[in-house]
Amino acid sequence: MRFELAPHPTTVPNPPYTVWASAERSAAFGETATLNLWFGVSAPLSRFVVPPPSLAPARRDNLWQSTCFECFLKGDGEEAYQEWNFSPSGDWAGYDFEAEREGMELAEVAEPPYLRIEDNLTWWGLGATLSIPSEAQGTIALSAVIEEKTGQRHYFALHHPSEQPDFHHPDCFTARLA
Repeated sequence: MRFELAPHPTTVPNPPYTVWASAERSAAFGETATLNLWFGVSAPLSRFVVPPPSLAPARRDNLWQSTCFECFLKGDGEEAYQEWNFSPSGDWAGYDFEAEREGMELAEVAEPPYLRIEDNLTWWGLGATLSIPSEAQGTIALSAVIEEKTGQRHYFALHHPSEQPDFHHPDCFTARLA
């Protein structure tokens, strides 16, 4: 599934560019399945603040304070959800929430996500592959924080239900986890 992410009305980039995402779930093997995500940006990488590659990619907090891509997963009929953050540096974060912005804990992760970045000179992207429970069903929210070298941050998501950017809002979960 490919999705166009929209900039929040208060952070529209100028000149404009587009951000898109795709999410594909692979067949399950035992208790786990693979979720493959791809995020793309239709402007040269040189326009953006992109953390350099980490020598030892690891779980790190506060990745959203610069260029970062995010995926939120929520089971059908549940308030609880999981948040994943992916930095172009290779660093990542995973959190479990009991409800909207409540009860945040580090997600238990058997294997860290596999991240990769691709620079095609006129556009660039980040791929993320992570393991999810094979029985996982529900909705997803996809989003991105894109920081330009001018210092401006732009907030992209499938849906912006509030006056300020808020990727945790329940109405952001607009896509089905196939």
